[in-house]
Amino acid sequence: MWIVMNPQSSTERALPLPEGVTTIGRTQDNAVCVLHVSLSRRHARLERQGRQVVLVDLRSKNGTFVNDARVERHPLRSGDSFRCGEVSFRLMDTPGAMTPSHTQALRTRFTDPSMDALLGDPSSATSALKLRQAAPGEARTAEKLRVLLEASRMLSSLGPIDELLERVVRLVFRILDVDRVALLLVDPVDGVLRPRVARLSTGEVPSGAFFSRQIIEYVRTHSVAALFADAPRDPRLNGASSVANLSIQTSMCVPLKPRQEVLGVLYVDNLRQFDRFTDEDLEFLTAFGNQAAVALESSLLSQRLADEAVLRNAYRRFFPAPVIQRLETARGASLERLEADVTVLFSDISGFTALSSALHPSQVMDLLNEYFPVMAEIVFRHEGTLEKYIGDALMAVWGAPFPQPDDADRALRAAVEMQHAQARLNERWGAEGKPQVQIHIGLNTGRVVAGNIGSEHYLQYATIGDATNVASRICSAAAGGEIYLSESTAQRCQERSWPLVALAPIQVKGKREPLRVRRVDWRDAPLE
Repeated sequence: MWIVMNPQSSTERALPLPEGVTTIGRTQDNAVCVLHVSLSRRHARLERQGRQVVLVDLRSKNGTFVNDARVERHPLRSGDSFRCGEVSFRLMDTPGAMTPSHTQALRTRFTDPSMDALLGDPSSATSALKLRQAAPGEARTAEKLRVLLEASRMLSSLGPIDELLERVVRLVFRILDVDRVALLLVDPVDGVLRPRVARLSTGEVPSGAFFSRQIIEYVRTHSVAALFADAPRDPRLNGASSVANLSIQTSMCVPLKPRQEVLGVLYVDNLRQFDRFTDEDLEFLTAFGNQAAVALESSLLSQRLADEAVLRNAYRRFFPAPVIQRLETARGASLERLEADVTVLFSDISGFTALSSALHPSQVMDLLNEYFPVMAEIVFRHEGTLEKYIGDALMAVWGAPFPQPDDADRALRAAVEMQHAQARLNERWGAEGKPQVQIHIGLNTGRVVAGNIGSEHYLQYATIGDATNVASRICSAAAGGEIYLSESTAQRCQERSWPLVALAPIQVKGKREPLRVRRVDWRDAPLE
């Protein structure tokens, strides 16, 4: 069930009525807070049990009424109206729909002189447009077009979305005689219209929503600009204490629809004069809304491209090109947390601590900057995920975010190619008088949890689980120039011609039982 405040008005607001007690009053501790002087701090309450609803007055100063008869306790049925002080309510099974007094089909956009030179006080008692010249006929049409051209120029510069929305709202106040403006955008996640900018004509930010949910949903659903002129005699602003006692006399709302999709709505109202807005004003606001919609679409596209570029650069740190393409198609959905069977590769430089102490830090940095790109390229070539660098160590995984049937073979081929690549690096470094190094590699296969971890400003794709710890321990057990792999990885390999040598079980930290491992005679392994 629902209670509708100010029914059949441009400020109509529908609120769900839950089971139990719902209080109505002027203070924030009420379930329904209405900032109107005719209400007491705690005015009345609604007691709901299933479909039975009872209205109870809480000794209010100005009374609670049903059919203009003051009541202390009164049962309500769906469709009944009641009044708290001077604020009207209706109990309904479902909230009703608003019906506009006039609609305007969406039209095309325009795009340039100075706005100040074109605008002044409202040019007509029957129009809210602030045209400096009040000439009739074609001259007035030309003035409106000039204003639209200038507005288009002012909205055309790209920038942050919030700056554009503020610019739109400021222009509305500059061009039209309105008291309040709200700009709502459709949330791409759940499709709900949510306020992004709301302002009073004084420049203040209202303390709460003042627009009717029925109005904005009507405009969004029907994709028409609508003028709601039949406001009630006694509507009140809910949520803005500075103008809480003023009535909404008329309102307009237009969709922001640059193409087939409604991106949001632009709502305006007037609190001082009944029938202040006219068909001409609605037509103008429609054209202005089209311009704002096009600017918004351009700004959203620019922002999306920038975000995608940042995301693509972040992806390149971890994933090979084929995986990036799949992630972009899925819009990163596969980076959500999941459990997966993966093969983990750890590669480490043997004797790196002693090497670092013998070299200048800049020489160590130069060496690593030559070493890591070569190894990272090998990981990507075999479609592995480069999870992280840890000092001189490298960690990569196969099987997340996207599994492949031959992940273990891919990881093993990458390890073999790494050893061959390091041999070629040593040849070049020796010729250049640089120190030569060896690497040792460990592989293990097991179940992990994979996904993004970190903060809002820094995300790291990571795999968490015992399988990664074991891979690191196996790597530590291998000597320079060796590749060790666990029995689980050997069992997952589909290629049976790998030159594997069974070793004596090794004891590793964190494991009670020794691990069965195998050594890969990589010099005899085929390279692809």
